[in-house]
Amino acid sequence: MTATNIVVGKCTKLEDFQSCVELQREIWGEADLEIEPTTMFVVASLTGGQILGAFDDGKLVGYTLAVVGVRKGAPYLHSHQTGVHAKYRDLGVGRMLKVFQREEALSRGIRRIEWTFDPLELKNAHFNLNRLGAICRQYIPNLYGITTSPLHRGLATDRLVAEWYLDSERVADAIGGKSRESGDASTVIELPAALDEWKHRDCAKLKSVQEHIRKEFTERFAGGYAAVAVQKRSSGTAYVLARGSDS
Repeated sequence: MTATNIVVGKCTKLEDFQSCVELQREIWGEADLEIEPTTMFVVASLTGGQILGAFDDGKLVGYTLAVVGVRKGAPYLHSHQTGVHAKYRDLGVGRMLKVFQREEALSRGIRRIEWTFDPLELKNAHFNLNRLGAICRQYIPNLYGITTSPLHRGLATDRLVAEWYLDSERVADAIGGKSRESGDASTVIELPAALDEWKHRDCAKLKSVQEHIRKEFTERFAGGYAAVAVQKRSSGTAYVLARGSDS
């Protein structure tokens, strides 16, 4: 399967919003925390948010839901959900959605998009920081509370906040596939190579890693650092931090 026939565009009809809800259930099951109702998509569309869809021959295979906010007197978008059908993952559909999201926002004079993600999900971290050029300067412990969702494994829902400055040089380079220096590589927060295995077999070790990086991120961010990249290392994977940011 390839992504050559996939078209990305705005979702504007009630039927599109209902398809987004149906796709949510296919991706996340019936986990209450993850399922947004059709009314949420309607409200986001009416109030300046974004509902974007990726379509394969008219069938919705991916979507993005964002709501509008104000930060320091300027409008921005909070990208609440992006989901891609399992059969279409690793084909670049998520990137297509984010690239279109950036273009659509800039066309309205919106320069900033934010979203949150689990710092233990390193594939997402690589995509957000390395492929999209986002940075992180805020770590929020247990943002959604401890839930019964199997997706969260009984852990606190700690989240990093991704800040995506749409017209910055960093983002333009990342979208264009241009590599750039990621700051002082000695300033890192490392996660062990066994992390993915522990997600399935050892929640106690996973919780210990979460507690460790919570402390590390909180201290580094308070010291003026930003997470700007993810690097593979022999010992595992590391977040690279640097002072300063694109804004």
